[in-house]
Amino acid sequence: MAKILQSAEEFENVIKGNVVVVDFFADWCGPCRMVAPVIEELSHEYAGKAEVVKLNVDLLETVAYKYRVNTIPTLIYFKNGIEVGREIGFRPKSQIAASIEKML
Repeated sequence: MAKILQSAEEFENVIKGNVVVVDFFADWCGPCRMVAPVIEELSHEYAGKAEVVKLNVDLLETVAYKYRVNTIPTLIYFKNGIEVGREIGFRPKSQIAASIEKML
C-alpha cells in the first residue's frame, strides 16, 4: 500500500529522496478514488527506484497550501527535494509511469 504521509515534517523528509511522486488527494474526491489503484500499483512497481506516496489535503492543509494545490487529485513529482513536474486531474497509469521514468 502506498504510504500516506501523516505530517508536514514527514512530507519534507520524504521529498528529499531521489525520485518521489506525491498524490495530493481527499477521501471524498471521486477522481482521487479513480486514480488510487493506479497509485497503489505504481508504488509497488517502482519500489526501490522511486517513492510513490499519498497526502490527504484535508489532514495536511498547510502543505497543500504551501505547494499551491488547488485541485485534486494533483500529482507533484520531486527529485532531490525540488519540484520537477505536476499533473492535475485523473491521469492514466501509462502517463504517470512515463513521468516517473523521465526522472530516473
